[in-house]
Amino acid sequence: MTQTPRARAREQTMVEIVRIGRSHLAIHGAAGLSLRAVARDLGVVSSAVYRYVKNRDELLTLLVVDGYNALGDAVDLQVGQAAEDDPAAQFQALGRAVREWALAEPARYGLLFGSPVPGYEAPAEQTTGPGTRVIVRLARLLDDAHRAGKLREPGPGDIPAALHGDFAAIREAMGLQAPDAAVARGVLAWAALFGAVNFEVFGQYGPSTFSEPAALFDSHLSMLGAMAGLPPLRAAHGAAGHHGE
Repeated sequence: MTQTPRARAREQTMVEIVRIGRSHLAIHGAAGLSLRAVARDLGVVSSAVYRYVKNRDELLTLLVVDGYNALGDAVDLQVGQAAEDDPAAQFQALGRAVREWALAEPARYGLLFGSPVPGYEAPAEQTTGPGTRVIVRLARLLDDAHRAGKLREPGPGDIPAALHGDFAAIREAMGLQAPDAAVARGVLAWAALFGAVNFEVFGQYGPSTFSEPAALFDSHLSMLGAMAGLPPLRAAHGAAGHHGE
């Protein structure tokens, strides 16, 4: 259906509000966001901006959703460029995309995965879908490898009985077939991937511990892929240069 001029104008204003909010987030941080300042840069009186965004928390939610979708788009783009029959290359592409986006957008990444903003709680009904795009992509990547017989199957392991219901719910929600132990390894790969990115983005390694952080990250990805049961990275991909320095 064709939008009315009023609807188009509102949509464009919302796009501008998010753009200005991203800029203010990078300069002032999440705690320093101000709708009055956004209105000033938008060129309207402060009362006018409240017709579009009710309060600071609503602006934060817009920025959270925008950030998750930008990260998800970056991951989808890079994974889509990897060979469909090479899950190890897809995993490398996913990990590198997360790292590269995080280093290019540290303020937005920090809003998503850094310290909670005091007094703000993201509404699940608006943020869960965008916020789970990367983990869903990872889970399905690993599950596709399992279905194709390319995922090294773990033994039964020591999965606590209390977790069986959780893993069953994850399988049902994401349409997965992999057994509990494989799902558990996927969860570990997810947590470790973002842990490695957090350490780099938030400076936890220190300024001079590693001379080539991209090489360190790629080695971590190889270890995580092996831990998750993926086959070795093909030579053509493994010989590729490091990304995101």
